[in-house]
Amino acid sequence: MAYNITLIPGDGVGPEVTGAARRCIEATGVNIRWEEVIAGNEALRKYGEVLPAATVASIKKNKVALKGPVITPIAGGFRSVNVQMRQALELYACVRPCKWYDGVRTPYKNVDLVVIRENTEGLYSGIEFEKGKEDTRSLLQTINGLSNKRIRPDSAISIKPISETASRRIVRFAFEYAAANKRKKLTCVHKANIMKFTDGLFLKVARETAGDYEGKVEFEDRLVDNMCMQLVQKPQDYDCLVLPNLYGDIISDLCAGLVGGLGVAPGANIGGPFAVFEPTHGSAPKYKGKNKVNPTAMVLSGVLMLKFIREFEAAERLERAVKQVIKEGISVTYDLKEDRNDPAAVGTSEMADAIIERLR
Repeated sequence: MAYNITLIPGDGVGPEVTGAARRCIEATGVNIRWEEVIAGNEALRKYGEVLPAATVASIKKNKVALKGPVITPIAGGFRSVNVQMRQALELYACVRPCKWYDGVRTPYKNVDLVVIRENTEGLYSGIEFEKGKEDTRSLLQTINGLSNKRIRPDSAISIKPISETASRRIVRFAFEYAAANKRKKLTCVHKANIMKFTDGLFLKVARETAGDYEGKVEFEDRLVDNMCMQLVQKPQDYDCLVLPNLYGDIISDLCAGLVGGLGVAPGANIGGPFAVFEPTHGSAPKYKGKNKVNPTAMVLSGVLMLKFIREFEAAERLERAVKQVIKEGISVTYDLKEDRNDPAAVGTSEMADAIIERLR
């Protein structure tokens, strides 16, 4: 069977790690017809927009995409391509496994966590009002008229919507994921002691939904600040986490740090019939064209993609090959060496070659 899959190389080191992952996926023998499209800086230069309609149309047609990292400007520039894509395709569930592989140097061993993040609401909704604008002044007047608390007139405003619909959808997804993957426990992470109406709603829905999975998946909840401490102290006590948007982004980076860093952290964005697979790390433009960056996160995102299209045997072989290369510690990039200045470190492409060799 042949699969039509959209391929988005990305910005910075994106084309290098995406190319490495593509070769590794093809080496499994799964028949894939790639449809390459662009997003990010290259799309902005070519089409004047970072997420062209043709790119979204390609994903809608093929249902599945493998995407390299794209640049997101800080405190200015264009709005995040990732956020736009998730909202355009209603990719409401972000799944980020954080798993330790023997050979990765970290103080934490045998960590195996899955962070499941709501992708469409919360502070990442993109509903913002700039300081000093007329619509911001109007909004401030309205809020000040409805609340006993006063907001300073020189404020910028971000809106944090959390709905019962989206909360129930992501919590149920998390329970179903945990049950399907034989995970024992789901922890709902929130700050409902302070944000009683938004996070409070998220927690209320999680507690209600937990009743449908009693005896199948254990359920608990934690405050997000306490969760950070718990993960640093005893990450082995946790399994699957479900969180609102912003917390999920932050906690998934923390969990990636536990298992060795963003270089080994894959990701998936899933919603209805569509799924986009991408590494957790960014585009690292300073390393562009240097054949230096670890391709593991991108290759493992390919493993998640293979599982999604139900090519389980190929996914298992590819993950096993990655594990073997990392454990051997020979044909690995600089960040996986004991000494990051080790001259024996290989490049992105050469590490992919080693993974492919283990597939033969």
